[in-house]
Amino acid sequence: MITVWAPDGVGEVRAGDDLAALVLPLVDLADGDVLVVTSKVVSKAEGRVVSGTTREEALAGETVRVVARRGPTTIVRTRHGLTMAAAGIDASNVEVGSVVLLPLDPDASARRLRAAVRARTGRNVGVVVTDTAGRAWREGQTDIAVGAAGLRVVEDFGGRVDHHGNPLVVTAPAVADEVAGVAELASGKLGARPFAVVRGRADLVLAPGEDGPGARALVRAEGADLFGYGAREAVVRAVLGDPADRAPFGAPAPAEELAAVLRLVPGVEVTTTEDGLAVTGGPAAAVAALAFAHGWAADEGAVRAGSAVGARLRPATT
Repeated sequence: MITVWAPDGVGEVRAGDDLAALVLPLVDLADGDVLVVTSKVVSKAEGRVVSGTTREEALAGETVRVVARRGPTTIVRTRHGLTMAAAGIDASNVEVGSVVLLPLDPDASARRLRAAVRARTGRNVGVVVTDTAGRAWREGQTDIAVGAAGLRVVEDFGGRVDHHGNPLVVTAPAVADEVAGVAELASGKLGARPFAVVRGRADLVLAPGEDGPGARALVRAEGADLFGYGAREAVVRAVLGDPADRAPFGAPAPAEELAAVLRLVPGVEVTTTEDGLAVTGGPAAAVAALAFAHGWAADEGAVRAGSAVGARLRPATT
């Protein structure tokens, strides 16, 4: 059985506050519990509140690159590798005229809190630092783990079989995110309960002194995500063809995959060569953009020419 509770009694958190000192008088922890804390109070305690600015003004400093823009919403990839609206910058539950930035290193924050709990209580717990995020194909938001310590963040069922004998090939529940989500049900958004305790999954908690890979392990590497750019932004990046924009498109596609796409363009003929593909006919700009989007590069002559006569394509090396 899994039980979750979020204690009342936590006041406004200020820079320099001791999070362990705030929560320990309010909970009776047991070995194997998971202590969940919102990133907002972690940031407040770590001095990540910026006064006299707006989310929009603070966004550039927290952004590695823009993923998509839709009206007032800007989705970015942060220095943590997270893809979030406004880089996770929050202007709620904070003094008017201030914003809260994400912790600099949420995994390190989780490790420090876990160590403090262990030192003061002797209890071996896991710690999850959470933040709220949207989902690409669903309405609404849910909490996810942005930091973790002493917890298996993913359960890997690959290689096992179900009760019908079917192999589980890619089944890997992101249990740290599931812990974050169930904790949010108890904490709520307006209840001033930034801590929660999840009990009943002691099997996920690592041994004392073993912090594990942290929530960073849940972040796909740049280029490994199927949706490195928004739909519109991907088209723009491919058409412009700036080599600095290649990484989010991922590794070069197989030659046969690119060839099949190129043949969809009227007038294009494609043949395979020893080192890539040769293209004749069709608009050079379209050929170059499709090649870029698939991790390939067209020779400069083909890009400048009016048509892709004699264009040679090879997998990009940068």
